[in-house]
Amino acid sequence: MDPDSDLLIDSIGRTASLHPDFGADWNGDPFGIPYIVVSGDTPRVPVSFQYAGESDAGPYPIPPGAPIEGGATSQGDRHILVVDRDNWKLYELFAAYPSGTGYSAGSGAIFDLSSNALRPAGWTSADAAGLPIFPGLVRYDEVMEGNVIRHALRFTAARTRRAYVYPARHYASASTDPSLPPMGMRVRLKAGFDISGFPPGARGILQALKTYGMILADNGGNWFLSGAPDSRWNDDELNTLKLLTGNEFEVVKMGPLTTQ
Repeated sequence: MDPDSDLLIDSIGRTASLHPDFGADWNGDPFGIPYIVVSGDTPRVPVSFQYAGESDAGPYPIPPGAPIEGGATSQGDRHILVVDRDNWKLYELFAAYPSGTGYSAGSGAIFDLSSNALRPAGWTSADAAGLPIFPGLVRYDEVMEGNVIRHALRFTAARTRRAYVYPARHYASASTDPSLPPMGMRVRLKAGFDISGFPPGARGILQALKTYGMILADNGGNWFLSGAPDSRWNDDELNTLKLLTGNEFEVVKMGPLTTQ
């Protein structure tokens, strides 16, 4: 456990509830961060970037009708995530809007899924921490079909520090307050927390939070846990995760912080 764990947990909210930011029904539709899997011969389209100096130029294999986070009229983060299953590549965009024959976006990143290579130090991605989004999502097929999640998950906090810690590569704050969490900080569900009484869907997620934890990846709602939308989710089961508060988590010991 990190020696500053209590201070950092307090800053996010010790009594604030864990919030699954995904599910089967919000205003009539599934909600969360969507993704699409494509074949290697999917036509690529051009993308222009607001933050071109820290974005991968592409082009990107985005098919017509690719899902955008929040829907076509969303005013939110508008992520587009595309997995190229044949070439083992992950393409991710932030603030993506259709533009001409392609898209305009705030930032974008391409990850080689056969490699553990990180973004260059100080670079953003489609996420504030400079990390890939897709690997940190809670996905229905892992939880309910595979019955196990074998990776850390992604979460957000409302206030973060002007610092990042491995594996993050980027910060998104001007505050140097040491009580605030840096991007890349990992928290875990305390080992003694009893998950046996939770329904199957929630229990699989809670076990992952014990085994692998969750990594701070963006500014957003406190303790908001990211997942992919799916009409098959049981929202009643997912809502039992809200019984947990920040008090049930602790910060995993961090390495050196990058502040410049």
